[in-house]
Amino acid sequence: MARGIARAASFGGRATAAGWFSYRRITVAVCLANLVAALLVLRSLTSFAPAPKRVEVVQYTEEQIRRVEESIRIRREAEPVELVQAVKKLRKVFAREEKRRKELPLELKLRVSYELVGRLNGLGDNGSAIQQREALESWRVETLKEAKSASTQNSSNLGLSSEEARLLKRALEFNWHALLEDIGLWISPEIPHTEHDDKPENEPEEEIIAGPPLHPQCNTELHADYGGAAVRWGLTHHKESAADCCQACLDQARNAKPGELKCNIWVYCPSEFGCYSPDKYEHKHQECWLKQADQPKLNFKDKYSESYRDSHPRAPVVVPWMSGVTSA
Repeated sequence: MARGIARAASFGGRATAAGWFSYRRITVAVCLANLVAALLVLRSLTSFAPAPKRVEVVQYTEEQIRRVEESIRIRREAEPVELVQAVKKLRKVFAREEKRRKELPLELKLRVSYELVGRLNGLGDNGSAIQQREALESWRVETLKEAKSASTQNSSNLGLSSEEARLLKRALEFNWHALLEDIGLWISPEIPHTEHDDKPENEPEEEIIAGPPLHPQCNTELHADYGGAAVRWGLTHHKESAADCCQACLDQARNAKPGELKCNIWVYCPSEFGCYSPDKYEHKHQECWLKQADQPKLNFKDKYSESYRDSHPRAPVVVPWMSGVTSA
């Protein structure tokens, strides 16, 4: 019997322990533990959050407020009021023109273009731009008159409906140039050019000499060819400009040795096509002849005479050379 009582006591103890450690109780304990952990984490996060900043209200002095108000006043006065008003007016005008301008039907545009081309073809190939514009303007006036009468009388000699006549009248009256652009017709403006000859009579034409200006000692003469003994052969002596040729003559006379000829005449060929001479040589551009003569004498001046050109067919009308007798 004692053994039975002991077994009963042992079974009762096990049942009590199993009641305390059931799955439901364990689940509740785990949830409570998680909740406590979450609260602890939340507290730790909120404890380290920065404190909200205090908003400081800035107090401006009366002088600062006055300057701000003055700045606002100056900025308002600087606004281009007149320009803004002008832009608004232009926008209204453009909007009104855009309402007026209504696209013509394609068929009506083609008819207009055919009639305009026919009117221009009637002028022929020699018609000037002014005549073409006058022909187009004449057609515009005639067609506008017919379109006005058609829109008022509901009848048209153009074979148009009243709506088409109204659209054509508006296009011819207000959007004529836009209509010409739409159909691809453009006539170049003809600018009159009048040459005014305000040059005094009997004044010789001033010729431009290439290169730097010539020294007064050069005594330059255009269309002149002086004779003399050759100090420097021009066929192999070229200079970039007449000023360089004259300077070569002055330098040679200054540096000439005793007994040598001293240059006192320079002859230069300024023409890119060469210069004529009655000798057998071909004289080219930039030839520079240095000569000497006690009594300098002109071979040719300004123009070759008719008798000379008759006997020398290759001679041009004007003497192409330029030369000068230097002064000491």
